[in-house]
Amino acid sequence: MRLSVAVALAGVVLAGDVVGAARQRAAAASEPWMLQTPFGVIYSRISREVVSFPEKHPAGTIVIKTSQRRLYYVMGGGKAMRYGVGVGAEGSAWSGVSTVSAKREWPDWTPTPDIIKRMPNVPRHMAGGPDNPLGARALYLGTTLYRIHGTTEPWKVGTAASAGCIRMENDDVIDLYNRTKIGTTVIVQP
Repeated sequence: MRLSVAVALAGVVLAGDVVGAARQRAAAASEPWMLQTPFGVIYSRISREVVSFPEKHPAGTIVIKTSQRRLYYVMGGGKAMRYGVGVGAEGSAWSGVSTVSAKREWPDWTPTPDIIKRMPNVPRHMAGGPDNPLGARALYLGTTLYRIHGTTEPWKVGTAASAGCIRMENDDVIDLYNRTKIGTTVIVQP
């Protein structure tokens, strides 16, 4: 009995050391940390928070800094709501200025030909819902195929892993969706 308790406690301590090491590596790299365990994926969240934002943009503007993996919703008065985001993988990243042309709750998803080419077994269409890769909300950018949307893979927020879209945790994209109007300016910076 004592041996099994000691082994169980050692396992907890070892798991804590592994998680602590993952946190330290992530903190050094300014990235969230993730750990695959036999029980699933354990990952950190990038908390949504109001921060100082000295850049001069009108209130309501969305500024995405892809190198930081952060999205800023400008509130005015030198403040912005900051969110963690996932951005385009190498070769899929982009920058420029667009506007929010449409908003959808639980959007349907139709993969682009490029996605189908890379992942031939992907469904050709998915109705909106909790298993849909676009997540709970989507903000469509101009006439492009790019969107700011939720995700079914929240552990990828803070990474460069998307096909070019901006991914957010579902709670965060719902918050941003509720703040954002059609016609909002979106500035995507490297």
